[in-house]
Amino acid sequence: MRRPKLPELSRETARKGLVWMLLVAVVANTSGCQTFGRPQRAVTQQAVLDSQCPPDPDKMPAKELAKITLPAYVIEPPDILLIDALRVVPKPPFRIQSFDTLQVIVEGTLLEQPINGLYVVEPGGMLDLGPSYGKVMVGGQSLEEAQDSVFRHLKRVLKEPQVSLTLAQAAGQQQISGEHLVGPDGTINLGTYGSVFVTGLTLEEAKKKIEKHLDKFLDAPLVSVDVFSYNSKVYYVITEGAGQGDNIARFPVTGNETVLDAIAQINGLSRLSSKDVWIARPAPSGVGCDQILPVDIEAIMKGAATGTNYQVLPGDRVFIAQDHMIAFNTLIEKWTGPFERMFGFTLLGTSLVQQINRFPFGFNPNFGACWVAREVYGVHNPRWLLFRAWLMTQAPGWLRETYLAHGEEFAAWIHDKPLLKAGVRMLMEAAIAQYDDAE
Repeated sequence: MRRPKLPELSRETARKGLVWMLLVAVVANTSGCQTFGRPQRAVTQQAVLDSQCPPDPDKMPAKELAKITLPAYVIEPPDILLIDALRVVPKPPFRIQSFDTLQVIVEGTLLEQPINGLYVVEPGGMLDLGPSYGKVMVGGQSLEEAQDSVFRHLKRVLKEPQVSLTLAQAAGQQQISGEHLVGPDGTINLGTYGSVFVTGLTLEEAKKKIEKHLDKFLDAPLVSVDVFSYNSKVYYVITEGAGQGDNIARFPVTGNETVLDAIAQINGLSRLSSKDVWIARPAPSGVGCDQILPVDIEAIMKGAATGTNYQVLPGDRVFIAQDHMIAFNTLIEKWTGPFERMFGFTLLGTSLVQQINRFPFGFNPNFGACWVAREVYGVHNPRWLLFRAWLMTQAPGWLRETYLAHGEEFAAWIHDKPLLKAGVRMLMEAAIAQYDDAE
């Protein structure tokens, strides 16, 4: 038998095919970084660790009972810093302003109205010393001038007052102390003292930079800086949704979380999840290989194993794979659902048409049980409804079953037999006479 002659490939087509085959072979045999991958159960944990980590135990991924301390915290948006102003003294020459807090101590006052405490300068520069002493203007004055003003004011009431006046708290301190959000531009706002760029700094570096910035306005300022809310260092728990939508939860890193802690944050595995869990750890700054660390969650939960209960680091993705049977069932429902709806509408429409054809005088579930009564009385005579009520509620069971089984044929047979219909009507009248007596 002669074989059919195949078309010859052009030299250019053959060359392109050879290049593509070589390219596929090179990619298939190249060993290197895997930026994405789903671990297979056949690959053991030790094999994965050997392929991604050197045999040095000190360089193995941190895990439960072998955790590591994270490096110094680096400030980033949208962290919230807590700043406490320990020393806020304006540079000389200092002038008293509104809302400055002065400490005033006076000896030789009235017995029931001493002057000894903290007094806030009112708007306008007035200092209120109490109802017996009145107010004195101190705004815009130095501390020495304000002390002399208070002395001369009290001299009108007291014989020999001795006055001590010092600055307890400058009004600007209220703008420094408190919680400060690191903005998208990487700065914190210190009110009238301006903004300071703190992104990328540690807490100690941020403290020095804030003090250096405040030194332009204050005399040897001293502050303390701490993190009020850790918002920038997070990890993610991704739950595959078996075709019903994946769920992603974001949690801050405090430095002590493990895989078990991460799963506890989402209240455990859902019914859509399988026992396939792993950590996808991105390479620092995109340099090097991303890590895929499979997790034996059953051994962790059932056997208290710690070998794969890894410590969660900033940027980690704890991935919980879907249950493949549920995903397959969802896929089937997705494809068959529209057809089921169409068939359902078709069956509903067909049933409705049959009901209408069967009961032309309106829909009623028991309408079809009265063929003979309608034939005997006529459709417009309501007494056939009384007979239907008697048939369905009081008639013997054998009569009801016989009527339902052969009533339609019997009604058609007596259609042109008026004498027979008159006899059947007498029997029906006897059955429904009780309703007439009730009236």
